Amino acid sequence: MGFLPSLKPYRVLKVLKKAGFFVHHQTGSHVVLKHIADKSKRVIVPVHKKDLKIRTIRSIISEAGFTVEGFKKLL
Repeated sequence: MGFLPSLKPYRVLKVLKKAGFFVHHQTGSHVVLKHIADKSKRVIVPVHKKDLKIRTIRSIISEAGFTVEGFKKLL
């Protein structure tokens, strides 16, 4: 797996929206996104002021069905 920079939650949300996800709803500090074409794909992004941990970003990438390299191309 490639190197991932630490990212703010809003940057991750922007990348996911560019990839075809939309905000389905928000519960507390967690935003739930679904894919436009495949509604069974669901990604949950915690929205806090601090950067997301690398492990959390990798989990989000996996839930979205991306590779690390594919995700980095969308940044």
